[in-house]
Amino acid sequence: MTDTTLAPASAEASARPRTNDNGVREIGMIMNGVSGRMGYRQHLVRSILAIRDQGGIELPDGTKVTVKPLLVGRSEAKLADLAAKHGIEDYTTDLDAALADPRWEIYADFLVTKARASALRKAIAAGKTIYTEKPTAETVAEALELAKLAQAAGVKTGVVHDKLYLPGLQKLKRLIDSGFFGRILSVRGEFGYWVFEGDWQPAQRPSWNYRAEDGGGIIVDMFPHWNYVLENLFGDVKTVYAQAAVHISDRWDEKGEHYTATAEDAAYGIFELEGDIIAQINSSWTVRVNRDELVEFHVDGTHGSAVVGLFGAKIQHRNATPKPVWNPDLADDHDYDADWAEVPTNDVFQNGFRQQWEEFLASYVLDTPYEFDLLSGARGVLLAEAGLQSSREGRKVELPTLSLD
Repeated sequence: MTDTTLAPASAEASARPRTNDNGVREIGMIMNGVSGRMGYRQHLVRSILAIRDQGGIELPDGTKVTVKPLLVGRSEAKLADLAAKHGIEDYTTDLDAALADPRWEIYADFLVTKARASALRKAIAAGKTIYTEKPTAETVAEALELAKLAQAAGVKTGVVHDKLYLPGLQKLKRLIDSGFFGRILSVRGEFGYWVFEGDWQPAQRPSWNYRAEDGGGIIVDMFPHWNYVLENLFGDVKTVYAQAAVHISDRWDEKGEHYTATAEDAAYGIFELEGDIIAQINSSWTVRVNRDELVEFHVDGTHGSAVVGLFGAKIQHRNATPKPVWNPDLADDHDYDADWAEVPTNDVFQNGFRQQWEEFLASYVLDTPYEFDLLSGARGVLLAEAGLQSSREGRKVELPTLSLD
């Protein structure tokens, strides 16, 4: 660990924005949990280090900023390895000391869900700007409390909304904004893939994902995503009916030891949205993929329909819609796939995590409002909590409106 990591900084020095040797403003950033899969690949390597290595980003006002990461975690050896591998000067196992150092302006959290809320509380108390993965807490009550604490402390916050930045969903947003669909009627989503049980092939996901006592479960993992996708593209979620299932209870952990899954590995949800739109989304880690991409959304409207995935998007306008006739006695040789047209990729799409990071950094430096905040994150936790309640009670659950008042 370097001496600069936790060395005291004078109030006079910390009050001035730091600049690097190229005269670019340098934003110190605490990155907690980068040894995990998502924190390492998407946030550290593909976002923050990519921004650093290109010399920073240019803001709308013409100024330029870059980032300087401080790695935080429990294992000094792992942090040292990451720091050496990527040319990072600073790392520490002492989160409290890092938060007390004014040179680090932003706290970024990629911890497991159970550890997140307590760390966010510390960051809020320290007055740090916050950028965090979701879900922001284990319960909606705690998620909303964090949002209120941040507001009271005057802390800017951001929550990862990465699915909105997928090329396919950006194409979908453009179709919606152009009025292509007319009145949107329904949304059908399919997400998932087969996660191996861990006995004869290693599982692709950590074992805690399948233990409710450790914060696992596909509803907690995916419903916060579906909330911000639905509310930002189609309309606020008003009600949810969900059925959770533990389809495979026998699994094997990272050490090859057997355990019994206590958290659901699949969830089937129906969501009523404002504007009388009905959304159905299946989420599963126990499905073998027979679609073009691991996630697909089929949107039907009065004037047209679209099927979008991570990257691709295809459309069918009402003027090009065939007229099927149901006849189970005759084989149908019509090529329905050929009736769809691909939406061209007219833009250069960068990594979605990095794009959102750049937008958040710009909002932080320019002090502009940022809509994907802790309150938005709390709405995602609310949908997950309501989905679990719906499955337990076997009924449709209405979602209340969350407010910081």
